[in-house]
Amino acid sequence: MCNRLSRLLANFAALTAFVSLALVFSSCKHPAAEPGTAVMLIESSPLNLDPRVGTDAQSERIGELIFEGLVRRDDNFQLQPRLAESWQVPDPLTYVFHLRRDVRFHDGRPMTSADVKWTLDSLLSGRIRSAKTSAYRYVASVDAPDDFTIVIHLRAPYAALLWNLSDGALGVVPRGSGDELSRHPIGTGPFVYVSDAPDREVVLARNDHYWGTPAHLLRVRFKVVPDATTRALELRKGSADAEINALPGDMIPTLAADPKLVVEREPGTSYQYLAMNLRDPLFRDVRVRQALAFAIDRQPMIHSLWHDMARPADSVLPPQHWAYNPDAAQYPYNPARARQLLDAAGYRPGPDGVRFHLSMKTSTDETTRLICAVLQQQLRQVGIALDIHSYEFATFYSDVVKGAFQIYSLRWVGGSNQDPDIFENVFDTASFAPRRANRGYYSNPEVDRLIAEARQSIVPAKRAADYREIQRILNQDLPYIHLWWNDNVLIHTRRLSNVRPTVAGNYDFLRGAILAD
Repeated sequence: MCNRLSRLLANFAALTAFVSLALVFSSCKHPAAEPGTAVMLIESSPLNLDPRVGTDAQSERIGELIFEGLVRRDDNFQLQPRLAESWQVPDPLTYVFHLRRDVRFHDGRPMTSADVKWTLDSLLSGRIRSAKTSAYRYVASVDAPDDFTIVIHLRAPYAALLWNLSDGALGVVPRGSGDELSRHPIGTGPFVYVSDAPDREVVLARNDHYWGTPAHLLRVRFKVVPDATTRALELRKGSADAEINALPGDMIPTLAADPKLVVEREPGTSYQYLAMNLRDPLFRDVRVRQALAFAIDRQPMIHSLWHDMARPADSVLPPQHWAYNPDAAQYPYNPARARQLLDAAGYRPGPDGVRFHLSMKTSTDETTRLICAVLQQQLRQVGIALDIHSYEFATFYSDVVKGAFQIYSLRWVGGSNQDPDIFENVFDTASFAPRRANRGYYSNPEVDRLIAEARQSIVPAKRAADYREIQRILNQDLPYIHLWWNDNVLIHTRRLSNVRPTVAGNYDFLRGAILAD
C-alpha cells in the first residue's frame, strides 16, 4: 500500500486514540437507574410508528416490539408462524392463513381476521397513503370468511407476499384504525406504547397480557442521542443500558475494555457496495467494472475503519440466507489483473500515469469520506484518478435516487437485503431510477427472466435455484462491486443480561432481556 494511504489510515488511528482518551477520562459516576426500565440509545426519532406507514429504521425496529405480522423471520430468513399459526397455498394465486385465537390488542380487543383485512384494505384502497403500498401491488382482494381465517387473492403469482406480511414489513392494526394510529399506536406485541417526545425519547411498557412469553423488562426508554461520542459516554456513565450498531468501530475497543460494559457481536446483514452508472460510456465495458473490483483491497478498510467487525462481501444476500450462492465469481485484490483488464479495454496510462478520471459522489459523513479517500489511493495504483465530490446527505441521496452520478457507495440496511425480492427492486430493467432502485441502469434480459420466474414460484427449491443463478450472472456483470457485510454489535451494561444481537440487527433482543436493579 502506498505511503499516502498508510498516512491516511495512521491519521484515522490517531483520531481513534483521541476519541478513546475522551472516553477514558469521562465521568464514571452511575446515576440512579429507573427500576425495571432499560434505557436504549438510538440515533434519531422514529418518523411514524404506524406499521403501515413507517419505513425508516427506527420506526420499523421499535414498531416490531409494538406490532406483529402474520409471520416472522428466523435466523436463516425462513418464515415461521407469528399471528398466523399456519397457512396454505392451494394455488399460486391464493394464500389461506389460520390465525391464533388467543391474541388481544393492547386495548383489550380480541384480534380477528377483520383486523387483518382492514390492515391490508386500508393500504390497497389508498385510505392510508404509504410507500409500502407497492409491496402489495399483486393483491387483488382480501377475504375474511370467519373470525380466524384470512384468504388473500393475487392477480399474479408473487412469492414475496409472505415476506411482506412479516414482522417489520407490516404489523396488524385494529379494525377502523386511521391516521390517528401514528399518534397512539395500538398493536398486539410484547410492549405497549406509552409516549413519544420527538427528538428526545420513546417509552414502551411491558404488555402483561401478551399471548406469547411476556417480556421481563417493565419498561424500555428509547433515548434519542444523535452524537456518537455522547452515546458512548452515556454507556460508560451508566445512564443508558444498551445500543446496537449505533457507534463507529473506532470507539468499540475502548468500550470493550470497560469492566462495566459487555460487547456482543454477531455476523450481520448490513451490506456496503459500490455502484456505477452503466449509462456512462466508460462503464458499458464489463472489463472496466471488473478491473475496479480487482483494484479494491477491502481488508485494510475493514481492519482500520471497522476494527475487523465486518466480512468481505461477495453478494447482496448475506451468507446466512437460504438463497445465497457461495460459488459465484469473486474478485480478490489483484492490481496486476486490474491493469491487464484496463489495457485490454483500451485504457492505457497517459504521461502522468492516469488512464481516466472517475467522479465519485458521497455524503459528508466522516466514515463514508474515509472510505472514498482509501478508494482514491487504491485506484490511483492502477492508473485511475478518483475525484471525490461531497454533499450534504439529502442532496447526495437525491442525486443517487435520480441516477445522477458516475459512481457512489451506500449500504443496504435493515430488511432490505434479507429477502431476495431485492433483485427485482435493484437489478430488473423495469426498476430503472427514479421509479425504483435500479439506479445504475443495469439491464440483462436473462436476469429479468429469472427474477420474474422466481417471483412467481411457490416451490422454495426452485426459487432458491433461480436466485443463485441471478447471483452468478450479477457477479460476472458487476453492476455492483461488493465491499462488506457489517457485523451486528450490541454494547450493554452488566445490569442488562440475556441479550444477544439478532442476525437482522433489530431490537428483538429486548423481548427476553433481563434487568438487574
